[in-house]
Amino acid sequence: MKGVLRINPKKYMEAFVPSPDGSADIFLDGIAARNRALNGDVVVVKVLPPEQWKVLYQNVLKFGQLSNWELIRSFLAVGGDLNERTLASQMVPKAPDVIVEAHYNEDDEVIGKMKNVSLHDKGNELLLQVVFIFEQKHSRAASGFLKFLPNKNFAMFSPVDHRIPRVNLPLADCPADFVSRPGDYENTLFICRITHWPADNNFAEGRLAKTLGQAGEIEPETEGIMTEYDVDFSEFSEEVLNCLPQDLPWSIPAHELSRRRDLRKECVFTIDPATARDLDDALSCKQLSDGNFEVGVHIADVSYFVEDGSVLDQIAGKRATSVYLVQKVIPMLPRLLCEELCSLNPLTDRLTFSVIWKLSPEGKILSEWFGRTVICSCIKMSYDHAQSMIEAPDKHFSAEELPPCSPNHRIHEIQEAILDLHNIAKQLRAQRFEGGALQLNQVRQTRLQSGHLLYHQRVLVEEFMLLANMAAAHQIYRTYPELAILRRHPPPQSKMVDDLQEFCDQMGLDIDFNSSGGLHRSLNENLGNDVYAAARREVLTHTCSRAMQMASYFCTGALKDENSFHHYALNVPLYTHFTSPIRRYVDVIVHRLLAASLSELLYFDSAPEVHKLASHCNDRKTASKRVQESSSELFFAVFVKECGPLDSEAMVVGVLDQSFDVLVLRYGVQKRIYCNSLEGLKAVHFRKVGKRPEMTLVWEQGDPSKESTQQEISIFTLLDVQLKADGAPMKYSAVLKRPSAYV
Repeated sequence: MKGVLRINPKKYMEAFVPSPDGSADIFLDGIAARNRALNGDVVVVKVLPPEQWKVLYQNVLKFGQLSNWELIRSFLAVGGDLNERTLASQMVPKAPDVIVEAHYNEDDEVIGKMKNVSLHDKGNELLLQVVFIFEQKHSRAASGFLKFLPNKNFAMFSPVDHRIPRVNLPLADCPADFVSRPGDYENTLFICRITHWPADNNFAEGRLAKTLGQAGEIEPETEGIMTEYDVDFSEFSEEVLNCLPQDLPWSIPAHELSRRRDLRKECVFTIDPATARDLDDALSCKQLSDGNFEVGVHIADVSYFVEDGSVLDQIAGKRATSVYLVQKVIPMLPRLLCEELCSLNPLTDRLTFSVIWKLSPEGKILSEWFGRTVICSCIKMSYDHAQSMIEAPDKHFSAEELPPCSPNHRIHEIQEAILDLHNIAKQLRAQRFEGGALQLNQVRQTRLQSGHLLYHQRVLVEEFMLLANMAAAHQIYRTYPELAILRRHPPPQSKMVDDLQEFCDQMGLDIDFNSSGGLHRSLNENLGNDVYAAARREVLTHTCSRAMQMASYFCTGALKDENSFHHYALNVPLYTHFTSPIRRYVDVIVHRLLAASLSELLYFDSAPEVHKLASHCNDRKTASKRVQESSSELFFAVFVKECGPLDSEAMVVGVLDQSFDVLVLRYGVQKRIYCNSLEGLKAVHFRKVGKRPEMTLVWEQGDPSKESTQQEISIFTLLDVQLKADGAPMKYSAVLKRPSAYV
């Protein structure tokens, strides 16, 4: 079986690959089972020969009339499918705090134990083993610390990420005075690259690549994160910059204007965060004489400047996405393009690729047009500006209340367009969710007050961007059924959905897992209306997200079953990304395919070429997401160190054998609380009622003459916690505050 290896970030001895049918995860126990593969690598996994197996536990579960042992033997005897759910979900060893990661997020964990069956070989605890690394996706780079080894001609590198092995490296790579003064470097962060990992050694071999600086400082830590995920943060070379127009300020050539639909006199505007500098989408809306509306989505025409096959195109394709850190952005394209030439800045002529519809007031598409255009945005609106107009539809806004506006368009005209777009967007959104769409909003490093999650919805813009992406998907698939690059989202893992359904039933929660629409409705309707309802929704959303698989780009020629093109969360048959070419390379490719479809020219030669490109963009998008999350965690750790300890209410997300996870309501972070770190705790009693995990904490009394007091922990339990910095750089922990009644 071939799949992507995922190593548990909190228990590095545990790893998983997805079963090919997506029904569940397959467990690999121990480092030896991974056979030197690292997190993210595409690996081939093999079931060991049956003669190497033995049953450790006697309480073998039954499947029909056969035990698991007999069932697998029968599979092997007839050459059966070893991807069956029985293998994936039941033939897994029990261990304390077993965590099964879902595809949705590397750090999400399934709370609950696997079945009490384990198949081991002679002492090595192996059931499945990696036998081949099909593709090394991991960068083989890591940040960490140097350890001096007396009487050795090498030093040891200890990675911060425990999923990466310790590395032996030459002393010659170390600082000149490392041998004589190793203590001077105890808090220095280095970058190491693995060059070789012998099959018979627990330690890899490598070379020291760079000294980053002091651990705990933002910039060295950030550089370490980016290097580990192979993010290219170097400055663009002169050769790349020479691909851009050299005569500045640049103006649109007359011959290019003549080839495009001229929309410069139309009321076109942008709506973005107030601090945005790369404005890649604009909207327009005007009512027609028949009562319908002409609505346009206008996207920066990046493909005009990024010529296919150029050095600029090659570097953009390699980066594949912009990476958003807390303190800065690592752009996919040079800033001259992102913030000037392609950015749809107000009162400036700009090249765009547009989709224009004739829509009914209810949002029904009556006609559709794609083409290259030129616009002149009349105003740069922030979300707050647009929201103010929506909330006060009868108010007459003055010029002083808004950003600079084109004299060719009255403020009232802009406000009318925004109100019309808002009304149509509400119709489109209602139809999407009535039709079965799903939205799982998860908040990270965001403030939560009194259980109310603070979301900044961009419903108006989002609905039309979704509509444009769907329209682009249909257009390129119609024209190039074997070469279109689309985005699919498989349904959740069926085994995990079954477990979640049973868990919710036992919790007394009426959650419908039969469809994406049913799940969305039940998450928004069945969790009460008190001040903690939003927090409960976030906890359950977190739980449901574990079963979700990741959306991914793909080439339509690589998947023969059109049903597999479906996007589960949006509940649409075809979807792609068209609306953000400044920050996503896939969107540039979609623009080129759209342009080719309008002129009936073939852009790609083969499906394998598109498939390889889609796979690369998936890898870089995943890496970008990990880097963004790590950056947020880094800055929050600094916040805790500088401003902590921090007290907050928290709600229990999951319960394990000797620990439990909480959502810290004031700050929107999730942390694990380990029972063995709680002062005054006398005993811990863990149990499971069906799928529902529960825990009883037994606290010692301050007065020895009094009996111990118990505290119950289960999903949704409210607790008081404290976040405080650890001794290690950039680390912080959550501690349960002992209830005052028990002190």
